[in-house]
Amino acid sequence: MDTFYFIALLVLIFVGVPIGIGFLLYFIPKKLGYPKLGKYLTLGFGIIIITFILADIFKDQLFTKNAAKKLVEEQEILLNDKFDLVHNESMSGIGDYYHTFTLIISEKDKHNAIEKIKSSADFKNLTEPIRDLLYDNSENYYFGIKQIQNYETENAFVREYFKPSGKKGYAPTFRRIIIYKKENKLAFEDIDL
Repeated sequence: MDTFYFIALLVLIFVGVPIGIGFLLYFIPKKLGYPKLGKYLTLGFGIIIITFILADIFKDQLFTKNAAKKLVEEQEILLNDKFDLVHNESMSGIGDYYHTFTLIISEKDKHNAIEKIKSSADFKNLTEPIRDLLYDNSENYYFGIKQIQNYETENAFVREYFKPSGKKGYAPTFRRIIIYKKENKLAFEDIDL
């Protein structure tokens, strides 16, 4: 029964409130003697709501190469040559968000990225243990310092970034860049739990 009330509350918030605002935007100017203004306000509000809905539905299709480049370069992995965005996907649920994309990069950019990871002070090779920054950070999940981890696996070189949110109840930022050894492929993951 609780699920029914929760769904009813969501419908009320996401459907009822916008419809109510639309009615107010129409009837208040109409009662004041400006029916055309009411129609225009309601039409403008409707267009804004539809734009937000369509932008959310098509956010994966609207994701650009420039946005991908910016996210990768935030982790200090520079992409100087042309690249292709071959896969992009995002998923969200209540309290969770997951975004991943894959790029085909040049041999030179791949080499530079691997050297950046390998030359970092905290680099761990195949024989050294690595921490799971996302799940092993329970004491620093909300408050703490930013952490970056660079390591090598059998198939790839990886850079992970973890930054606590600074607020209780808000998910930290966790991002992972994977550079594959046998392919000129870079994978990016953004996980908020």
